[in-house]
Amino acid sequence: MSVKEENSANSKELFLKIGLDEKTATDIIRFKDKASDLTDIIYEAGVSDGCEKTTGDLLYSVANGFPKDALVHRSELIKYIMSSKIEAAFKYFKNLESNDFNVNEFEEVCGVGVDVSAEDIEKTVSDIIEENKNTILQNRYREARKLLGDVRKKLPWVDPKIIIKVIGEKLCEVLGEKTAADNEKPAKKKEKKEKPASEPSEEELNPYSIFPQPEHNKRVHTEVPFSDGSVLRYSNTRELLDKHLKETGGNVYTRFPPEPNGYLHIGHAKAMFVNFGLAKERGGCCYLRFDDTNPDAERREYIDHIEEIVKWMGWEPFKITYTSDYFQELYEFAVKLIESGHAYVDHQTKEEIKEYREKKLNSPWRDRPIEESLKLFEEMKRGNMKEEEATLRMKMDMQNDNCNMYDLIAYRIKLTPHPHAGDKWFIYPSYDYAHCIVDSLENITHSLCTLEFETRRASYYWLLHSLGLYMPHLHHIVRDNHVNGWDDPRLMTLAGLRRRGVTPTAINAFIRGLGITRSDASMINVDRLEFHIKEELGKTAPRTMVVINPLKVVITNMESDKVIEFDAQRWYDGRDDPSVFYKVPFSRVVYIERDDFRMVDSKDYYGLAPGKTVQLKYAYPIKCIGVVRAVYNETIVEVHAEYVRADESTQKKLKGCLHWVAEPSPGKEPLKVEIRLFDKLFNSQNPSELENWLDDINTNSRKVVSNAFAVPTLKEAVLGDKFQFERKGYFAVDKDSTPDKLVFNRTVEMNKSSSKARTPPV
Repeated sequence: MSVKEENSANSKELFLKIGLDEKTATDIIRFKDKASDLTDIIYEAGVSDGCEKTTGDLLYSVANGFPKDALVHRSELIKYIMSSKIEAAFKYFKNLESNDFNVNEFEEVCGVGVDVSAEDIEKTVSDIIEENKNTILQNRYREARKLLGDVRKKLPWVDPKIIIKVIGEKLCEVLGEKTAADNEKPAKKKEKKEKPASEPSEEELNPYSIFPQPEHNKRVHTEVPFSDGSVLRYSNTRELLDKHLKETGGNVYTRFPPEPNGYLHIGHAKAMFVNFGLAKERGGCCYLRFDDTNPDAERREYIDHIEEIVKWMGWEPFKITYTSDYFQELYEFAVKLIESGHAYVDHQTKEEIKEYREKKLNSPWRDRPIEESLKLFEEMKRGNMKEEEATLRMKMDMQNDNCNMYDLIAYRIKLTPHPHAGDKWFIYPSYDYAHCIVDSLENITHSLCTLEFETRRASYYWLLHSLGLYMPHLHHIVRDNHVNGWDDPRLMTLAGLRRRGVTPTAINAFIRGLGITRSDASMINVDRLEFHIKEELGKTAPRTMVVINPLKVVITNMESDKVIEFDAQRWYDGRDDPSVFYKVPFSRVVYIERDDFRMVDSKDYYGLAPGKTVQLKYAYPIKCIGVVRAVYNETIVEVHAEYVRADESTQKKLKGCLHWVAEPSPGKEPLKVEIRLFDKLFNSQNPSELENWLDDINTNSRKVVSNAFAVPTLKEAVLGDKFQFERKGYFAVDKDSTPDKLVFNRTVEMNKSSSKARTPPV
């Protein structure tokens, strides 16, 4: 296709977006000036992504009737068209049934005198985004055009450019900056049979396509990006490149390098997805490498946990290695650095190093003789110096604009036995020093990390972005019993998420949705994570009925010794299988949620009230005929009701549909279970910004209900089972369960709208 043909095709696509028919769009392209004018008008009106046909026709009329130089105030005319005032005027006259023209009515219809404040615009946009949040989380920025239409229906007189700007800002708050996938044009739909709605669609974009292909492996170790955007470049020799390619066979080699100083958090899930995922996608290898250079913080418990979680997340390491496996090689490289004048032994304290770096000043020991540094480094290695008495620093560039070039520490003294290397070493390499060297020793072709890792630390900053806390803060929370261990379901550790009932599939889908990009998303969007959790559990978690806060209901017109069994549904996805159904007993005494009853009914209330009839799901409608109150405090302890047979009920659709649990036999309590409900661990979004972040801990983040009632079939549940408790949310069996009592953790709530007592199929 020639450039001219390509331009014509692009113009035609633009004209079709504003509602012009095929013939009109083709005809106007033949007239270069008119096509140019219409293109300018479309972009000036801010509707390059499309608009309603009536608006597009008016814009076409302006281009067709008023060339650019023929109408001085064309911009004003375009503004009026986009404000819908001219369109409203046309509709007014079109619908006028008589000659009685009313100027006041006409001006009201056209929005004359209407003043919409910035606050009104922002509130309307926020409300509409909130209403469509689930769809937005799925379609991301592709939903912007529909949002514009929805907002303009409510605010027809506002300049669309202003609305587009506000929508963009609000979407950025919800979704973060646009990723590469957001900027991709949606693929044109091909004529083919669509998959059933229950099947997940394939990803349109391969997130790993941004990485070099195997044939470009020769670029490895030639570019080291830093957070300020600068790039340090150097070239490998042909001999080294040939050796590297020979040992890798041209295949992709990556590594997932966590520090075993705590439990993995959700940030590590992205690092796993990037490193293991790329290797799998390219048919290569990914190491699980423990970055164990700090014996003070590392334990065998954490190493075992990391291996277990990596497997749980669905990844299989090519080989498990430790940075400590390379301590001898790293030491020898350090000696070579000193010998070549690129490292020196320093005696500055941490505070002095920090002060000198801030002032870009050289250490007083920076230019000490090489032989002296070699001798002192040997003394450090032998354990003949105290901790913090000396460090080995790399002689880099103290005047560089990048603070990561300010003579970083290569070795420090630690008189602590190592959990993997034992008590052989008294000096330990830093992450800054060891990481790239071990990458080279292991022939890593793609040294991948998320943007937050670019500065230095391997794991702390992911936690900063997901929880607003530094890793030492998380240690503090666990150590001081603000939570119940590393796998507390309130934490964003992967162990905590697993205990809460989140699946690795949902986590990986969430990570895939974030995209692999260099944009800096500073906080994890919990709504987006919950969306993927619900998507996964909606397909895999069977439904059941549990009443968390029971209120006794006595059905007075039912025999006291009678028990009926009804069929309840585990799945609503059209499965043709007997296992779709399970039996639930129905008797004279049933229990409903306490908040599904109130004494005063209202239009927006779907629960039970005196004199009101509601549907018990899978069973009968019941009508409240009275209540029993406690003697001392007037609390309602029992509701009396009558069931209504199907042939006695009116044709009017009932307003509410309640879940329930009945006594399985006369006088026998239903199955009693413990329910644990979790909320955000902190009250604010980013507690690390607070002076005393411990005061921000949400004291109501964990609520335990020990006397919830469940249907009898739930007695067979075991650890790892997940369920949808109808109208209440998704729950998972907890490890604290005993043979006598099951414990369930709430994974995520249902949507608020779906938790109302409405009437689905029964």
